[in-house]
Amino acid sequence: MVRDESCIGCVGILIVGTRGPAGPGEALVKIRGGSETYLAWSDNPLPKGATVLIIDSRGARTVDVIEWDALSDEIADGAG
Repeated sequence: MVRDESCIGCVGILIVGTRGPAGPGEALVKIRGGSETYLAWSDNPLPKGATVLIIDSRGARTVDVIEWDALSDEIADGAG
């Protein structure tokens, strides 16, 4: 499978919650001037509507994600 490394580091919104190791969710990601959906796997279950960060690509439009708190990121960068 070919990895899509261009999506790593992108932020998305879960449109289907993840079930942790029990199954993927689906993330809508703004990328390449549009929006694309990816199957999203996470270590822990994440709810629909959660903001996520793509941390790895498994290929075939499948990614690994972690929950992402944009406000914490802005504070760390000194914007808060």
